[in-house]
Amino acid sequence: MPPIKPLTPSASPAPSSPQRGLYLRKQDLRRGIELLFFAYRDFTGEADEILSELGLGRAHHRVIYFVGRQPDMTVSELLGILKITKQSLSRVLSHLIDTGYIRQTPGVRDKRQRLLALTDKGVALEAKLTEVQCRRFAAAYSARGGDAVDGFVKVLTSLLDDDMRGELRRQYPDRID
Repeated sequence: MPPIKPLTPSASPAPSSPQRGLYLRKQDLRRGIELLFFAYRDFTGEADEILSELGLGRAHHRVIYFVGRQPDMTVSELLGILKITKQSLSRVLSHLIDTGYIRQTPGVRDKRQRLLALTDKGVALEAKLTEVQCRRFAAAYSARGGDAVDGFVKVLTSLLDDDMRGELRRQYPDRID
């Protein structure tokens, strides 16, 4: 892949300048988009390697992560979180069930519901993947300090759709503004 051309610096003050609105210039917005893209690529890279060795991919990772965060979630709840089609989830979920990472059981009150939870094998994989990514976050947070972390969280929160931001506020009332 050819290298991305760096954005041309301008004569105006840097985006960290106290002058209001300079971070809204097109080149600064594009830099933010590129940084988010490359940060996500690198953030997922180590986990992708682990998953690849197991014949799994990023879609499998997302399912394992969220099922691990909320054991016995329904398929409908998972679809709501991932915002993917039933067909897409079915393919990934079937593979994770068949390979022993996720177990599926009928609902307690409604037998038509399918409840999802990680198996021991799934718990071990989720822990390994999350540890790799937590190390990267911990290093970045430590390098930049609390104010930068707070700013980062605020920017990410502002990128969310209103519904998702509201849901996260309910889950983390003191952490999402």
